[in-house]
Amino acid sequence: MNPALLSVGALGLVIVASFGTRLNVGVLAVALAWPIALYGAGWSVKTLMDAFPASLFITLLGVTLLFGVAQANGTMGVLTQRALSLSGGRASRLPLLFFALACMVSTMGPGAIAAVALLAPLAMAAGARAGIPALLTALMIGNGANAGNLSPFSAVGVIVADGMARAGLTGHEWPVWAANFAAHVLAALAAWLLFGGLQLMRATESVTLPNAEPFTRSHRITLVVGTVWVLAVVLLKVNLGFAAFAAAALLVLVHAGDDTEMLRRVPWNVIVMVCGVSVLIGVLDGTGGMDLFTTLLAQIATPESVNGVIAFITGAISSYSSTSGVVYPTFLPTIPGMVEKLGGGNPLEIALSINVGAALVDVSPLSTIGALCIAALPAGQDAKPLFRRLLLWGFAMTIVGALFCQLFIGLFAG
Repeated sequence: MNPALLSVGALGLVIVASFGTRLNVGVLAVALAWPIALYGAGWSVKTLMDAFPASLFITLLGVTLLFGVAQANGTMGVLTQRALSLSGGRASRLPLLFFALACMVSTMGPGAIAAVALLAPLAMAAGARAGIPALLTALMIGNGANAGNLSPFSAVGVIVADGMARAGLTGHEWPVWAANFAAHVLAALAAWLLFGGLQLMRATESVTLPNAEPFTRSHRITLVVGTVWVLAVVLLKVNLGFAAFAAAALLVLVHAGDDTEMLRRVPWNVIVMVCGVSVLIGVLDGTGGMDLFTTLLAQIATPESVNGVIAFITGAISSYSSTSGVVYPTFLPTIPGMVEKLGGGNPLEIALSINVGAALVDVSPLSTIGALCIAALPAGQDAKPLFRRLLLWGFAMTIVGALFCQLFIGLFAG
């Protein structure tokens, strides 16, 4: 059989498998890429090995190692507690503070899932004590974390940058962050207006927040090293991943972190998923499957409607699948072929639409972010209503994301 057709079929199988199976689809992707490349297309083992995204692997591992230290030694937790104290105990300030804090933590590097895992237990408990609806708290945390998720320093931002580089789109890191940030600000504002924000503004109740732990030697060293790492990447243009390895090693050597705990915090499942799917995408490209895949995508859009259509498609898939592990590595490299097949379209606008469309749905309870918020509900609260409402919100975001991208994404690509 035609290896191009086989590779497209394999990609479809990986996407379907990502909806419900427990198998890490990165493992499945490599398992399928191997026979297609070697026995279908006649590749050598070395050629297939060259499809492995070594640069992406180093960057992802380095960034997650560094923030594994910061999470394990308590630095991120102390920063979160200190930031919560900025509300002064005023219940009306808490939802906006939840959004801002989750966005700040996510932008700094850990990414949305780590930010929600860190913040959700504190925020859901504080929100319940202050009488804030659980849905509003969850949406402010989730949208805030997603708003900062595509920064150049986060693991997901690295994945997006790699996918866009494969499409020939480099140097757009901050427009990527800005478009995603703006979409989630609007989503959070809508949630605040719909689910009790105005009523909270009229309330005078206060809430007792947990006392912040003092900064220790390890916390201070971690903050200094992390700041130097960011400045070196931004000002000196040093390699993000290799510099993160150096920073993580330094923290362990000066006894500000533990290497066992650092390695335990690395999201190996995400790294395997992303790198495995990237190998299959490399086979897809090398066998002509990418051309076939983009032809299929181009049949359901026009140059005028492509931004909204691709945002809807990626949002729908992301509702059930992994945004960072499947959607971004699969769709971003297709952009040049899609533009060619359509006979028009702005590549950067399409990339931003993929990013935003896939991300906006990620507060659904089918995603890790939504699930973490539900898991953080205080004892005695019924999780079923929150599950249903987050599910409806996630589905609604497929349409909201498509409209946002169709109408406004061009503002961030200019």
